[in-house]
Amino acid sequence: MLAYLDCFSGISGDMLLGALLDAGMDLAALRAALSGLPLGGFEVAREAVSSHGLHGTRALVRLTDGEEEHAHRTLAEIEAVIRAGGLSATAEAHALAVFCRLAEAEGRVHQQAPEAVTFHEVGAVDSIADITGVAVGLDLLGVTELYCSELPLSAGQAPSAHGLLPVPAPAVYAVLEGTDAIWRDAPGGDAAWGELVTPTGAAIVATLARFHRPARMRVRQVGYGFGRRELPWANCLRLVLAETTEPAGDFERDEVTVIESNIDSVTGEALGWLAERLLAAGALDVTLSPLSMKKFRPATQLTVIARPAEARALAELIVRESGTLGVRMGLRERLIATRREEVIETPLGPMRVKLKLAGERILSVAPEYEDCRAAAAANGLPVEVVMERVRLAARHHFGVE
Repeated sequence: MLAYLDCFSGISGDMLLGALLDAGMDLAALRAALSGLPLGGFEVAREAVSSHGLHGTRALVRLTDGEEEHAHRTLAEIEAVIRAGGLSATAEAHALAVFCRLAEAEGRVHQQAPEAVTFHEVGAVDSIADITGVAVGLDLLGVTELYCSELPLSAGQAPSAHGLLPVPAPAVYAVLEGTDAIWRDAPGGDAAWGELVTPTGAAIVATLARFHRPARMRVRQVGYGFGRRELPWANCLRLVLAETTEPAGDFERDEVTVIESNIDSVTGEALGWLAERLLAAGALDVTLSPLSMKKFRPATQLTVIARPAEARALAELIVRESGTLGVRMGLRERLIATRREEVIETPLGPMRVKLKLAGERILSVAPEYEDCRAAAAANGLPVEVVMERVRLAARHHFGVE
């Protein structure tokens, strides 16, 4: 199961917890999972909310002793609480990872080591319950892939234990450093004043989510988790539970970004140099195809396949160094056969061969060119003859028809 977070009004821990409850997470199962946390008396509750035509759930963490709780805890103290909670291995690992990321971010903001950071708001019972509850909820719903939309960029100031801080809070920016998170204009224009993305919400998606939409998904359930602020729009987070449109079967599945540009202003040598630069910078594949542009000018279509996390940097490299005015970018689903390299004995000595597999079934074998080239030089044979001999030996070795 995959989940997509539509953060049109931002994200916080309690908004995501509410969205999980609204999407079908069982409240009793959540309470049971959190009951082992040694935090004193607290209870997770839910309330129905309707706002601006949308209906959903607000998650509430209530202290059962009737007192406000503003405990300041270190990372080690929070880790001890989570490890003692009897959570599933997956939920425990996810909750610990989120708090570690928060500690690293707070440490950069305050110029401290992560273990020296004292959590204020995030160290309170409600924040620990929110983060741990989200980790539990994703596990209960069987979510194995989490995706996140762009984040709304609001303005203003928000109160904290250190006084008023600019929005987004410094910890939010620090938490998102090194991710593919993209900011966009917040809804409401000037009305988008105040915190929409909290450090807790940012830490959850920075740790557990990928910042783009799945290429294909079959929607199974939608949940809306409401925040506590009243805004000129529905202040909620939309959670979409979905499945991929078809099983991967014997093949691996992932997503890549395809970058394209039609270029008619540089020489073939320059394009070759650019292709080498792109491959060295992390491109998965680079191809150059001839085409005709307007007025039938001969040109070249440059196509680059990239990991989504590296696509922006590669696109900027193309714009900077090719003379093109722009590039086209799109997310594409990819189905991949498993690949493996093995060494076999051949009449020309030990040689590496590459196997293409569907599960454990070998679809094809291919000689390793560099080994064949060396054997051709050593035996005074054409490289094509060597490659064919190695291919036949490999097919016989693995029993490939």
